[in-house]
This record gives sequence, structure tokens and C-alpha cells, in this order.
Amino acid sequence: MGQASALALAKAGADVVITYRTSDGDAARTVTKLKASGSKALALPCDVTSEVSVRGMIAAVVEEYGHLDILVNNAANYESVPFDKITLAKWDAIFASNVRGPFLVSREAHEALSKSEGKIINMGSLGGLRPWADHAHYCSSKAALHMLTRVMAKALAPNVAVNAVAPGMIDLGEKAAAAFMRKMATQTPMLRNGTGNEIADAVLFFAQAPHFITGQILAVDGGLEWR
Repeated sequence: MGQASALALAKAGADVVITYRTSDGDAARTVTKLKASGSKALALPCDVTSEVSVRGMIAAVVEEYGHLDILVNNAANYESVPFDKITLAKWDAIFASNVRGPFLVSREAHEALSKSEGKIINMGSLGGLRPWADHAHYCSSKAALHMLTRVMAKALAPNVAVNAVAPGMIDLGEKAAAAFMRKMATQTPMLRNGTGNEIADAVLFFAQAPHFITGQILAVDGGLEWR
């Protein structure tokens, strides 16, 4: 979903910086695709849970481009664990990537975004809107991110607009999830799962939307939230 969003923004005319923690090979291939779309693309290493790493990454972006207009907080972790098997380490790790990460990156990017009347787009989840029994830590983290989105929309106004995209069941072609995806398609009113490109289109919508739209959580789930 992150790669699809980056490519959609590049095709719309944005110069794109992506970050990676360990997947340097994938990042390099994505940069090649971005440059083919006409973007002045760059990949920077960053651990979004580390204050030092995030601060250095934002400084490098501003130094290279001179400004920052749009921030997409896409980095996150997901796992399915029965409630009584969730250790403190698992709980803390999910919250570190899914909540602390977007907070740190947004805080460090705030000054640059304010100067350009920029936008922050958080990647939430249907799991932050609906409770899933075997995802207590994940659902709680995404619910916290949705609230953080609304808080930042007030705290960073009027210079920065803040919204979130909440994907439902998105089929990314993972073979291990094929049976689950087929099952979920039958439970979705649109009778199919979503695609990465559809999430990218939602990100692009917020990137291009009027600045007056802020504090919104957009579910992209084929109607599954209300099933």
C-alpha cells in the first residue's frame, strides 16, 4: 500500500521521499519506479520508533528539497494473536510502530509542513473502527492512531490538515492469506476485497483535497464496517 501510494503521488506530479528500515532492496526498486514516473525520488533509512532516526530523516528531506508539503504515515506492523497470548513485548512493539511512529514523524515534520500549509495522511485501519478478537493490540493501536489524527487536526490547525485512510480487507496477493481473503470477500457488501491501488487513490484524494477537509477517518472497505 505504501508503494502504491508513493507511485500515485509521483504520477500526480509529486517529488517523493520514501523511508525504509531493513528493506533497502525493495526501496531501491521503488525509487527506480518513482523516477520512471518523473519524480525526483529518494529513499532514506529510518526507524520511525526512534526519535534520533526520525529527526535525522526529516532534516535530510528538508535539506534536499527545501520544503515538505505532504506526509504519509504508512509504516506499521500487524499480527494476529489470541488475547491471553499477547505479551507486553508484543503490545509495546505494535504501539511503538503504529502510534509512536506517526506521532514522532508528524511532530518532527510539523515545522516544515506548517510553512507550506501541508497535509498529514495517516494510515489507519478498519481494525481501529471494529473490534477483532485476536487483534487486541493491533486494533487498540489503530484506534489510538485515529484519535491522534483528530487531535492533530485541531492541534496543528490552521496551517496543517490531518486525515486518515482506514483500509478494510486489502488483497496484496499474499498466498498465505488467500483462503482468508476469499472468505472475507463473501462478507463484504461489494463482494470483493480492496486493492492497494484503491488505498493509494484514497491517499491521493486527501493529498489533493481542499485544505478545509481535516480530522476525517475515511474507511475504504467496500462497506464492511457497516456489515
